[in-house]
Amino acid sequence: MADRAEIEAALNMMLRPEAFKDYGPNGLQVEGRREVRKLVSGVTASLAFIDAAIAAGADALLVHHGLFWRGQDGRLTGWLRQRVARLLAHDVNLFAYHLPLDAEPQFGNNARFGAQLGLVADARFGEQELGFIGDAGVLADEAALAARTEGALGRQPVLVPGDGRPLARIAWCTGGAQGYFEAAIAAGADAFLTGEISEPQAHLARETGVAFLACGHHATERYGAPALGAHLAGRLGIAHEFIEIENPA
Repeated sequence: MADRAEIEAALNMMLRPEAFKDYGPNGLQVEGRREVRKLVSGVTASLAFIDAAIAAGADALLVHHGLFWRGQDGRLTGWLRQRVARLLAHDVNLFAYHLPLDAEPQFGNNARFGAQLGLVADARFGEQELGFIGDAGVLADEAALAARTEGALGRQPVLVPGDGRPLARIAWCTGGAQGYFEAAIAAGADAFLTGEISEPQAHLARETGVAFLACGHHATERYGAPALGAHLAGRLGIAHEFIEIENPA
């Protein structure tokens, strides 16, 4: 068993939320019972995830996408009321870490996504240094990179080819980081992977010769929370379970 405050302190020490300018609050978003015997991790605090975690006996939830975001007006109505009401009714804690979980160098989204592809970062780039970049290793060309990505994620990425150059450096940033493409190019990348693609990235890939792969927002961000949750649970001597809620994004 662990104390709620002990869990929050451990998460804050590892993830350093104070170091990030984020789109919403990081840390304990909904306070539940003090004693935690089981931690359940997931990508997003959706109602389906909350219900599945409660059914699994969770005392605390750890997610990447929490409930509160910049621009909300603060009223607990509709879908937000349903999620908060379910947590409060079952006295379950909700911990949410957005950019801090992307950036954590060992258990974070970028680190674990890179590990799925056999990539290890040796440098950072972009705003708040959220982007990762490292040597391509055996992934010598765009086709090999796309095939490795499809095999790891179980879905075909959207590939905008570059100029066909051999890959020496590969950059990546999970989720909706298509806006990091120019920073990745400036950092020396021959290919860039993220979750989503917008209209400008196709043109940039063709004009710069740097390949762009959109691999899915949810698909690229489903590795950090379970890795961190399992590590934390092991340290504190509590149970852990990762619950995947299917998402085509």
